[in-house]
Amino acid sequence: MTLDHAEAAPAGPRQSVELDSAEAMRLLGGVSFGRIVFTQHALPTIRPVNHILVDGDIVIRTHEGAALTRQTRHAGDPGVVVAYEADVIDPATHLGWSVVVTGYAHLVTDPDELARYQSLLRPWVKQTMDYAVRIRPDLVTGIRLTAADAL
Repeated sequence: MTLDHAEAAPAGPRQSVELDSAEAMRLLGGVSFGRIVFTQHALPTIRPVNHILVDGDIVIRTHEGAALTRQTRHAGDPGVVVAYEADVIDPATHLGWSVVVTGYAHLVTDPDELARYQSLLRPWVKQTMDYAVRIRPDLVTGIRLTAADAL
């Protein structure tokens, strides 16, 4: 991997504007890529994944042997606490948004529901993804990064 050492023009001052949960979920539904955060061996772990929104929940696909599959398989009610983060931030202007959803994840066990998610969500890694995890949002936060003089 090589790094481009070309100097980018410095971005001006930015302001962080808090988003309400409805706007945050709308933005999250407009992208297909994010990061799931969960605990593995008592430490935070982050994995990039693609997702869909279904009835206000976040759905991702996973595979046998994955730490998240294992944890959600053995979790009781209400599930495993996770965070899900997605953003769109322009690397040149540093403008954009970021959304973080915290909630409970559980393994989808209903065969019809699983088949539906398998048809709607195509993994972007070349690996068998026979499982789906559904995340019920409990806390939704987000920010929009705007130019300080835009307000």
